[in-house]
Amino acid sequence: MQLERQKKVARQSLGWIGQAISGILLIVIVLLHMYFHHFQPGGMLSASEVVTHVSSNIIFILEILFILFVTYHAMLGVRAILFDLKLSETARRRINVGLTLLGVVTAVYGVILAVLIRTQMFS
Repeated sequence: MQLERQKKVARQSLGWIGQAISGILLIVIVLLHMYFHHFQPGGMLSASEVVTHVSSNIIFILEILFILFVTYHAMLGVRAILFDLKLSETARRRINVGLTLLGVVTAVYGVILAVLIRTQMFS
């Protein structure tokens, strides 16, 4: 029983650490995103200028990281809020599965959109 409790605490600690690290990385990525997309000479970028920017490998990678980290951070945040409700282990497992599926679908959808924008197929 003690070993199960230690494993549970270790998993919770990893979730908290993952949330903190992704939050810090999001700050950096959001600042870079804001600079590259919103603080350019001449003001906001047009749709065609955004497509041109995303054609750059560095900007494309930045956008993909933004999608992945925001999704990961959001799913962990929702999980933490729901787990604060003191739910049963069955409910917690279902929440974990549901949020994992939602996160994967969200991330895949976001990456697909970024690829479509990059290839200029999205209009």
